Amino acid sequence: MIELILEQLARNRVFLTDDGLAKLRKAKIVIVGCGGVGSHCASALARSGVSYIRLIDFDQVSLSSLNRHAVATLADVGTPKVHCLRKRLQAITPWVQFDCRNELFSEKDAERLLEGVEFVVDAIDNIDSKVGLLAYCYNNNIPVISSMGAGCKSDPTRIFVGDISTSTEDPLSRSTRRRLRAAGIASGIPVVYSTEKPGEGKAQLLPLPEEEFAKGKVGELAPMADFRVRILPVLGTMPAVFGYTVANFVILKVAGYPMQPVESKGREKLYEGILAQVQGYEERLGRASMGWTADEIKGLKIPVTAVDVGYLVEEVYKGRSAVSGVPTRLALVRWRKPEGKTINDSVPEQKASMVLLRELVCMTKEEAKVHEREVVLGNKTVEEVYDKSTVDYVESRIKEETAFEKYR
Repeated sequence: MIELILEQLARNRVFLTDDGLAKLRKAKIVIVGCGGVGSHCASALARSGVSYIRLIDFDQVSLSSLNRHAVATLADVGTPKVHCLRKRLQAITPWVQFDCRNELFSEKDAERLLEGVEFVVDAIDNIDSKVGLLAYCYNNNIPVISSMGAGCKSDPTRIFVGDISTSTEDPLSRSTRRRLRAAGIASGIPVVYSTEKPGEGKAQLLPLPEEEFAKGKVGELAPMADFRVRILPVLGTMPAVFGYTVANFVILKVAGYPMQPVESKGREKLYEGILAQVQGYEERLGRASMGWTADEIKGLKIPVTAVDVGYLVEEVYKGRSAVSGVPTRLALVRWRKPEGKTINDSVPEQKASMVLLRELVCMTKEEAKVHEREVVLGNKTVEEVYDKSTVDYVESRIKEETAFEKYR
């Protein structure tokens, strides 16, 4: 047995050095989600020298798992994924301690489930659990890497490691970014993601048969409350690529091996500039509606941050003008002319705008200038200025953002 252990670890020792391998062997790693991505990640970590791996997953191996799971066999169908992984991987690496938690991760249990760990792998595909895990790790300074969606992806050359603010072309990534931005987290979480774009002839989210809608209570088809019902097709190779990429990141990070992930967008200055424009719009609105002079309203406080601006521009309006679709020289301005008071001056020596995030719409600077003159400060309605499709689009964005406010 000793010879086997030394043989398996010898190659990693040469690559990572004795010190790096020692760090890896001492590390306590948690993998949350033990399906296609998580199982391949666990296999790679166990084979690479990690001696303690905590596995968290509520689910069981199903027939549909077999095209992408790292170790599951037909005999494992119906058994918990965490125990399936432990059983199969212990036959390969019997010296590894597998701490199995056959339960659904939730943020309220995070302290207990993540106690004593040094690195967390997020391989969850349920948005609530995923966001809860990432937010907890971020707020408690626990190193974490997250796998975005492997569903509907087919090109391994388009898989990258980067900051969550850089991830694109993936519904799971977009929903995760949006929820995290709403919670004030815009960057600082490394993720594995694919830049592959959807296209003609490519796999798509599978529709539900009409007869299921006719039966009513479609949500009851989900395995648990608040889980997705529709299915993303998965090419069996892609979760493995994601899982090994995640494991590679963890190994190098823990061992202290040099690495340089893809840089983030670096759009903070853009957001700060748009925020300054919002302040200017609100000051002009305050002067018009309250009859104040420029000196009286100077230094108006805005209940919006640069993070909020990034969230609206990138996640709500997808980095484009809601009017023309143009992605450059963007601004945020009130969508409708406000009714009643727009400035809170109840605190002595302090004036603050009462604008809500959902009241702002993304346009180009030129469009915003005309919009401000005709709608916000003028007497026209948005229905008089824009066509029905534009109004419907913005109203749908506002309605969706109103629903997302509960996560802020």
